[in-house]
Amino acid sequence: MSWIQQTTREDFSRARRKALFTQLLSLVDRSSSELLAFEEVRSRLNVRSQRDLGLQSVPVAQIIGSEGRYADFDRQFAPRHQATMSRWLSVDRAFHEAVTLPAVELYKIGDIYFVKDGNHRVSVARLQGQVDIDALVIELVVDVPLGSDLSMRDLLLKEEYSDFLEWTELASLRPEQRIEFSEPGGYLALIQHINAHRYYLSQEQGSEVTRDEAVTRWYDTVYMPVVSVIRESGSLRSFPGRTEADLYRWIMDHRWYLRERNGGADPGPLVAVEDYVRLFGRRSLAELTERLMRGLRAVVQPSADRAA
Repeated sequence: MSWIQQTTREDFSRARRKALFTQLLSLVDRSSSELLAFEEVRSRLNVRSQRDLGLQSVPVAQIIGSEGRYADFDRQFAPRHQATMSRWLSVDRAFHEAVTLPAVELYKIGDIYFVKDGNHRVSVARLQGQVDIDALVIELVVDVPLGSDLSMRDLLLKEEYSDFLEWTELASLRPEQRIEFSEPGGYLALIQHINAHRYYLSQEQGSEVTRDEAVTRWYDTVYMPVVSVIRESGSLRSFPGRTEADLYRWIMDHRWYLRERNGGADPGPLVAVEDYVRLFGRRSLAELTERLMRGLRAVVQPSADRAA
């Protein structure tokens, strides 16, 4: 066996061990080690347009999916099956012999890429520590942000976000918007907020309010004032793993409760945020737990002393 044959076989064995280790790790931490299927992602998002970006240098780490071979490689493009060995070895041999191969073909959605052609070339590049790879890129333009940590659970949230942006046209009306939830159902609540705001605006003006006007007025005068207070006060630190949109949704419910309690007087975003954080923030919950434990000890200890 020649040195090149031995080297490429050792590389393939190393790649397979990497795939097995990643699979075992995913069982332990319950994460997904699978490549994303291009069609699965594309079908869940509203694609505004498509354009040819031509030849580009693409970060290999941002290639996290495939059009047709997503079952053959894991999320790091390590081969999952021995069946890929023959083609993989030939590409790896070209790498060691410094043979120039054609550019891979990729789809881009957001900041992530999917292989249209060249899965084995991406796999070898990833194993060999290659940072970038030459690629012919076709971009599918969407309004929602997508990063290399995208999971299937995240994709369900992105699908809701994409539908929300399609209905509201908020990405066009307010390009700077960034409204993301940590759990499903939030965007439906926002649509209810917008519809309610549209109704009250129509009542005030005595005329029908267009959807675009209702959306922009809601964003400018309802959503952003609350989010601005959240940012300025650093309230997210009291709710680890949550987002500004999560807090907005909960604080608006709390704001309505305070309004009802105060005879219809709106407390405003500042009071609503401060009161919600005081009652439900991480420190507040820790203090509440400690008070409950002190109360429980106060009840239990005298009973124990009497029993003694």
